[in-house]
Amino acid sequence: MLRWTDRAEIPAGYGPTVVTLGNFDGVHRGHVEVLTRMVTRAREIGGSAVAVTFSPHPAVVHRPETAPPLLAGDVDRLELLARTGLDATLVVGYDLDFAQQSPRRFVLDYLVRPLNAAVVVVGRDVRFGLDNSGDLATMVELGRELGFEVEVVEDHAHDDGTRRWSSSWVRELLAAGDVGEAARVLGRPHRVRGTVVRGDQRGRELGFPTANLGPDATGMVPADGVYAGWVRVLDAPGGDASAATPLPAAVSVGTNPTFDGAERRVEAYVLDRTDLDLYGREVVVELVARLRDTLRFASVDELVTQMHADVASVAGVLAES
Repeated sequence: MLRWTDRAEIPAGYGPTVVTLGNFDGVHRGHVEVLTRMVTRAREIGGSAVAVTFSPHPAVVHRPETAPPLLAGDVDRLELLARTGLDATLVVGYDLDFAQQSPRRFVLDYLVRPLNAAVVVVGRDVRFGLDNSGDLATMVELGRELGFEVEVVEDHAHDDGTRRWSSSWVRELLAAGDVGEAARVLGRPHRVRGTVVRGDQRGRELGFPTANLGPDATGMVPADGVYAGWVRVLDAPGGDASAATPLPAAVSVGTNPTFDGAERRVEAYVLDRTDLDLYGREVVVELVARLRDTLRFASVDELVTQMHADVASVAGVLAES
């Protein structure tokens, strides 16, 4: 998949294209259905399928105090978008100046002129341009004027038909620690990506050395607890997580209350591996199932006994998954 961060990078005469626009946070199953349909449509017209997305998320720019936690950083978002078969993604730098564009100016400068859009795919609730003044009717009108077709996609429902797939739903599930149901909405395990930093090294002393993710980690951190998951050690920062071997892991999220910890951390113990030196390496942690709450234990011995039980539970969960 081609990746552009500026319109100037798009080759002259590129297209025709089938284009969609959105934030695609988490690239959940609803996103994937729309994007794969776009790819099919692009093949039908002999063109390319392109997603136009934004960085940072507009909510971070307009309301930083209340912006929701992002499900994925840009690296993972682009990797997941590439998996859908898209030909290219244009990542538009979003700031207050960009937000001042009229709907017509945005469509002309980002969809029509650089991408030669033949079809623009949007949802019924699409909003774009200054103060979100552009809507579906605006896009249809612009399509008639500027020479592209508008295809409307309907919301896609979860398997039981009760809700539509959405990033906000995934956030609710992660906040409750329900990574299993979050994976159903995402179509894959939720992931957190970060650089391994030195912690208190208590895990090593107890026989369970952990990889502690630093404060630069991306991907929403779920509720405190102990999880079964996978650790993927990347060859280079920003690497493709799907290309790295998954290692079974017990993952702890929380403050380590047995030792009166105050800092909330994500730390992963790779099962039966005490030989790994991951300091300074970038890893991706994929969360499969929540095993239990974070607890305060009366003694270190009691904690170690529980850790052995957790490791056995993780092995069983991952074997079934």
